[in-house]
Amino acid sequence: MAKSNFSNEGGFSIVEVIFATGIMATALVALAQMFVIAVSNNQAAKMGTYSTTLAQEKMEQLRALTWGFDNIGLPLSDTTTNTALAVESPGGGMGLTPSPVGSLTRNTNGYVDYVDQFGNVLGGGTMALPKTVYVRRWSVEPLPTDPNNTLILQVLVFKFANRGIADAAGSTMRLRDEARLMSVKTRKAQ
Repeated sequence: MAKSNFSNEGGFSIVEVIFATGIMATALVALAQMFVIAVSNNQAAKMGTYSTTLAQEKMEQLRALTWGFDNIGLPLSDTTTNTALAVESPGGGMGLTPSPVGSLTRNTNGYVDYVDQFGNVLGGGTMALPKTVYVRRWSVEPLPTDPNNTLILQVLVFKFANRGIADAAGSTMRLRDEARLMSVKTRKAQ
């Protein structure tokens, strides 16, 4: 009669299999969490980059407005260009007129425009327009030490949503995925 000898046969016990399966499951859960975090961070970086691009576009538009001196030294100031329209209009806007206090924390007519998902300007006004994905707010403030010749320009771009305490009066808070640019514009001879 043949005698079986299990001690010489190789293999894994059920305890070893359960232990290895537990380690693998833990590793897969951690890997899935890292994947979710990576996708979230990638999306945030994309929105942050796009917000910065839209902010830079608005800043360049504001910096291109006339703010200088004519040939005989008189100041020239563009205070009528409407920069809140899809196509800039030479009248009906605020141009480089100093903005009211709080134009970065609320939608202020003449200092806000709305942009769709493709970067097309939809228009301005105090209420967001249909298809709005991004909101661009800007402020124009005279420099306190040289108010007649120097302006501080600020642009804030964010995805259309409730900004909560970031829109409180006097807040300079910039939330994740938002862009805020600041520049100084001084008069120069034309």
